[in-house]
Amino acid sequence: MNFSRRTFLRVGGGAALAATAGCDPLPKSFLLGFQGKPERTGPFHPPTSASIDLAAHALNRLSFGPCPGDYARVKKLGGNEREALQNYVEEQLHPEKISDDWCDYSTRRFAETLNEPAGELFEYQEKFLLSEMTREAILRAVLTERQLYEVMVQFWTDHFNIDPSKGDCRWLKASDDRLVARHHALGNFPEMLRASALSPAMLWYLDGRVNRRDKPDDKPNENYARELLELHTLGVHGGYTQRDVMEVARCLTGWTVRSKEKLQIGKVEFHPARHDNGAKEVLGRRIPPGLGEKDLDRVLDLVALHPATAKHLATKLCRHFIADEPPASAVTAVAQAFTASRGEIRPTLRALFATEEFQTARGTKFKRPFHFVVSALRATAAETDAGEPVNDYLLRMGHAPFRYPTPDGYPEEASPWMGTLLWRWNFAVALPGNKIKGTSVVLKALKQNLGGDEKLMAYFLGRLPTTEEIDSYHQSGAGLALLLASPGFQMC
Repeated sequence: MNFSRRTFLRVGGGAALAATAGCDPLPKSFLLGFQGKPERTGPFHPPTSASIDLAAHALNRLSFGPCPGDYARVKKLGGNEREALQNYVEEQLHPEKISDDWCDYSTRRFAETLNEPAGELFEYQEKFLLSEMTREAILRAVLTERQLYEVMVQFWTDHFNIDPSKGDCRWLKASDDRLVARHHALGNFPEMLRASALSPAMLWYLDGRVNRRDKPDDKPNENYARELLELHTLGVHGGYTQRDVMEVARCLTGWTVRSKEKLQIGKVEFHPARHDNGAKEVLGRRIPPGLGEKDLDRVLDLVALHPATAKHLATKLCRHFIADEPPASAVTAVAQAFTASRGEIRPTLRALFATEEFQTARGTKFKRPFHFVVSALRATAAETDAGEPVNDYLLRMGHAPFRYPTPDGYPEEASPWMGTLLWRWNFAVALPGNKIKGTSVVLKALKQNLGGDEKLMAYFLGRLPTTEEIDSYHQSGAGLALLLASPGFQMC
C-alpha cells in the first residue's frame, strides 16, 4: 500500500505504524540514475599559497565554505585564477544544470511536509513545522552542490524576514519560504517582490490582512506599506515620505487571508468592498481611481525598479559579499546592472563578482554563526542529521533559521555577533570531538586524505599556515578545534 510519512504524522499511533508494514519501496523512477553520496575520499589538494587565492576566496563567499575536493575542482575550471572564478560563477548562477541528487535524497523527508499547499500545513503542529524548516535549511546548506543558490535563499529570507511565531505564520511560513525565497532566489526581483506582497505569511506578519476601508473615515494599516518602502525596496533613505507610506497603504487595502474558515484556509483574497478605490499619489505619481486590486501592481511597478531600490539592494548585496562597509564604486556597478537587467538577479550578481572590490576583499568578512557552523560541517565532511543539538548551538549563537523577531532580518555586520563567541569556541571543541549527538567527524581519514597536519591546516585556512599557527596547532593538543576557533577560519 502507499502510506506516506505525512499520513503517519497525521494519523499517529500504533495503527499508523502497523500500516507501514506493507509500504511500497522507493520507486524505480527515483532510483534510476541516482548516483548516491558524492565521493569525499582523497587525496585532496589544499591551497599552496601564503595568501588566500581567488579559488579559495570564491568558495568562502559564493558558498558556505569548501568540502574536501572543492578547492582543486574550482582551480581546474580555468587556465588562470580569474578564468576559474568566472567559470565557477557561471556554474553556480545556473543551479538547474547542477546535479544535486544526494542533497535532494537526504532532504526528501522534509520536502514531503514542506511542499504541502498552504492550507494543508495547518494539519501539523507548529513546532514540528519549524523544526522541519530548520533542519532542511541546515542540511541543504551543508549538502547542496548548488551553493550560491542556497546562499541567496538565506539572503532573501533575511530581506523578506517573517517571524513564524506570529498568528498563522506558524503554518504559513513554510509555504512562503518555498514560493518566495526558494522559487525566486536567482530569478527576477520584481516577480519575487510581488510573490512576497501576496504571500499569506507576509499578509499575516505585517498586518496586510487587516488593512481595509470599511467606512469612509477608516485609516489604513500602514505596517506593510512602511516595510515595503523602508526594507524591501527603496531603503530608509530612499526619498519617500510619511504621506507616501499612507498612500501606499491605501493602495493595498482589501487584501486578506482566509483564517477562521476551515474551507480554503490560507487562501489570499481581494475584497473590493474593503478597498479604498479613490485616487492616490505615490512618489509624485498619480494613481487614478477605480483600479481596484490593480492598485497593488501600480505600487509595485513604481518601487520595484526605482533607482533608490537598485541602490538599496546593491548596497545589501555588496555588504553580504564584499564588506560590512560596502565600497561605493562596487555599489554603483551592481545597481547599474540591476537597473539594466530590469531586476534580474543573475546579471546583478555577475556584475558584483566581476568587480575588483569583490576579488580583492579576501579573508576580511566575519562569518555569521550559521555560515560558521555550516562551513565547519562542510570542511570536516561531517555526517549530520541537522537535529536539535546542532540547532541548539545556532540558537545560543543567536542565528537559528527562521527565529529573527523583527522585519529587518538577521544583521549582516560583524559587531552584533561578537557577544556569542564563547558558543563558537564550544562548537569548535565539540565537533571534532564527536560530542554533538547526530553529528560525526572521522578526523583520521580527513587528515590522511589531505596528506598530513600542515595540509589540513592549509585546507581549513584557505592558505598556508603561518609559523605561529603551526606551533599553536601542535602545542594545543586539539589542533582541529583550535583551527575552527581561529580567526583564520572564522573570517572568510
